[in-house]
Amino acid sequence: MRDFEFVKPATVADAVKALAADGAQPLSGGQTLIPTMKQRLNTPERLVSLTGIAEMKGVCKGEGGLHVGAATPHAVVARDAAAYYPALAALAGGIGDPAVRSRGTIGGSLANNDPSACYPSAALASGATIVTNTRKIAADDYFQGLFSTALEEGEIITEVRFPIPEKAAYVKFNQPASRFALAGVFVAKFSGGVRVAITGASNDGVFRWAEAESALGANFAPSSLEGLNLSGDDMISDLHGTGAYRAHLAKVLTKRAVIAAS
Repeated sequence: MRDFEFVKPATVADAVKALAADGAQPLSGGQTLIPTMKQRLNTPERLVSLTGIAEMKGVCKGEGGLHVGAATPHAVVARDAAAYYPALAALAGGIGDPAVRSRGTIGGSLANNDPSACYPSAALASGATIVTNTRKIAADDYFQGLFSTALEEGEIITEVRFPIPEKAAYVKFNQPASRFALAGVFVAKFSGGVRVAITGASNDGVFRWAEAESALGANFAPSSLEGLNLSGDDMISDLHGTGAYRAHLAKVLTKRAVIAAS
């Protein structure tokens, strides 16, 4: 790891100013950034910590649903979201291990958009709004592929707003060592329809399964998924499982998520 400047602003405005410097990068929970720095795969000249910004922390009920500050650790989401959005709280409580949950943040996870991360499925299935220092981005527009998002240079996530569904559940199949999802499915039933988001499976990152949404919108029951299948062609294929395996696994987990939500 090379030398770098460390800055810990107390406000969003100060963080934006600090990030304007050449070679500056934001630091939230650091669960991805710090390991890459140790391997010298990433060598920022300045780290701008977002963990000292009080306005970016906390979980509360607000306009349009549940508001979660971007610098809120997973463990706090697991604890404080339980009374409002149990499925989201359960997802947060299943990320990594206690050390990861105490440091990792929802904003950091969404900004990184790892293809096997859990939070992207919750945001996409919930129809969440990603709030930044400059604008509000619908989840359907935010996720743009593998490690790719709609965030622009110098833009930081400050809050995530989750509409609260009538029913919801998240089910994932863990990779035992990392606890990342080999596949994970978040199902959310709203009065206007059902949203199904799958993470961990696709080469393009998190995605919605439109056919399942339509079937479950007509009848919210696992039997509605009979006859539906995902293609393995665009799925991740590695030493943990083939694309066909992940496609099948995603369908099985979708059924389980519907049962858990019912």
